[in-house]
Amino acid sequence: MTRRSFPWLVLIGILVAALSLRAPIIALTPVLPDIIHDLGISSASAGLLTTAPVIMFAVMTPLAALVIRRAGPELALLIALGGVMVGTLVRALPGFGSMVTGMIIMGATITVGNVVIPVIIRRDLPPERTAIATAAYTATLNVGSLLTALGTVPLAEVTGWSTALLLWGLFSVAGIALWLAHIVRSRSWRSAERMSGETVASAGQGESATRHETASITGPMPVVADNRIAVVLRRPIVWLLVIAFASQSTVYYAMSTWLPTMLLDTTDVDAATAGALASLFQGVAIVGAMLAPLLMRFVGPVYSALMLGICFAVMVAGMLVAPELAGVWASFGALTHSGGFVLIFTGLVRAARSDAEAATMSALVQGGGYLFAALGAPVMGALHEASGGWQVPLVGTGVIVLVYVVALMSAMVVAFRRR
Repeated sequence: MTRRSFPWLVLIGILVAALSLRAPIIALTPVLPDIIHDLGISSASAGLLTTAPVIMFAVMTPLAALVIRRAGPELALLIALGGVMVGTLVRALPGFGSMVTGMIIMGATITVGNVVIPVIIRRDLPPERTAIATAAYTATLNVGSLLTALGTVPLAEVTGWSTALLLWGLFSVAGIALWLAHIVRSRSWRSAERMSGETVASAGQGESATRHETASITGPMPVVADNRIAVVLRRPIVWLLVIAFASQSTVYYAMSTWLPTMLLDTTDVDAATAGALASLFQGVAIVGAMLAPLLMRFVGPVYSALMLGICFAVMVAGMLVAPELAGVWASFGALTHSGGFVLIFTGLVRAARSDAEAATMSALVQGGGYLFAALGAPVMGALHEASGGWQVPLVGTGVIVLVYVVALMSAMVVAFRRR
């Protein structure tokens, strides 16, 4: 049987695609004041621009799983990148309505990419490399966010904010080019194999023998009995991962939204310094993503989950007692957010029994997670207004962190137990 070398083109394609799966949303935040001024909209309306994609993550996740099932993983990711490009173009059109429409298009199509990439990692990369590949993917998500957070304002000063936002669409163009090259190359390799008479005898008999074989490279995923949503929902690991992802995402989006305001209210820093300190919540996440596989290797997944949970708790406690050291506390939170993402999706990839089940699990975990994440920032803001300070919102965040630690540790026990 013919064996292929490590699929570097697939890995590079995943990483380039990752640049388009968060960056277009984060790119707006540095120039929101200019958008508010130029379009004559309220701050609440401007907030809709960043909230709409997160809502779409939750609402569109079931449809994303269907798209992946029908189109196949490669074409689904190509659709996602193409949709992000279309959304970028629509957002650049004049008017607030065009901006909202563009963000909705982006959110809907990014959802497909969110769900399909764990499926591609599981299917195309060696099992012993899934953790490091997931870590690299997570780090690249944060690289894209950091680049747009730091680069949009300088670009806007030269070109205007509308053109600056449009230029980030080049990430999507690069991703589309790479995935087109991969699809063409994969089909050519499959045709050559068939002409030589070398077929994969086990291509449909079981997951363990077929996950890297060519017969499943470009086609739609088969509908199998064990992939029904009702069956998947009966697995405890799915619910544990949903709870872990939901709690982690809720804390992340709530803190990403309110951390600069929190610093302005509780410390002596100005707006520029508050924004710079808050950017650590994105930047240090790059380190956290690469740290997670090392932790898993040396202390195991369960203790890794515990250590990351402690980092999350340090962030919350630190902001309560010493907000002037926010840069330190934001760094602890960033380690947990990205490292926990790696653990959650490494556990998902390990627990899934087929490619189709991986797609369904990914959809359920992310759909439920982003549904709660969309509520995180508004609820935190409401608690702040009701209490007149940030202590109550931070205590509430601490409760969510406790739920996160218990759920993630339990999920790691189930996902990595001996079979």
